[in-house]
Amino acid sequence: MTCHELAALLDAELRLGAYKDVSNNGLQLENRGEILSVATAVDASIETFEAAAMRGAQFLIVHHGFSWGSSLARITGLNYRLLECAMRLNLAVYAAHLPLDAHPKLGNNAQLAKGLNLLDVRPFMDYHGQKIGFAGRLETPLSRDAFADLVMRVVRPERMERFDYGPEWIQQVGICSGGAPEGVESAATEGLDAYLCGEANLVAYNLAKQLNVNAFFAGHYATERFGVRALGEWLAEKAPLDVSFIDFNLPY
Repeated sequence: MTCHELAALLDAELRLGAYKDVSNNGLQLENRGEILSVATAVDASIETFEAAAMRGAQFLIVHHGFSWGSSLARITGLNYRLLECAMRLNLAVYAAHLPLDAHPKLGNNAQLAKGLNLLDVRPFMDYHGQKIGFAGRLETPLSRDAFADLVMRVVRPERMERFDYGPEWIQQVGICSGGAPEGVESAATEGLDAYLCGEANLVAYNLAKQLNVNAFFAGHYATERFGVRALGEWLAEKAPLDVSFIDFNLPY
């Protein structure tokens, strides 16, 4: 299988054309020769490239690629170092940003909802006219502390921040992985008890406090490990490839 054949398989499953995204999703860098081994990871970085090569991978799938908008207009500085490293290692790089957040089965948010055992799961949170998160209900209401414990068990973040400004008991939950503070407002609009995201910031704090929403932030990296890992498992079932997941367990 060539990198273009593998990219076409991924493109079809992820429906890249259905999403408006600043990421240049899809095959961002091709390589030479046949693809026998694939690595998946959250970020395209020199550290990730070297780890993939150490595993013998010729193809790397990431959530955060290195081509965003016109970011590669000049191949200097870090751009040069990233491209030089991947090309020297003969590593093809494929990125899936919003399409992997929003995928109904393999996406970060669908996988988080599955891990939390949410019922009646539905699309949640508009982002530039497209739903990228998911919301659902817990079978049994949980206290804020019990819900925080559940998130810690499922996401396994290095640390978690929380804003306890909503109801004491949580059943209706909205999820959007990564950095999406505006999801707090969406949770309030839909009458949810809690919102789970990756990054806390001042916008999220003010929204949670003023709109009376519980908000839990389990790390941008930790909440976005789910999609690439699930996509790798799906790929291993679809093609005769060795697929592995690279995890740096970052606290950010």
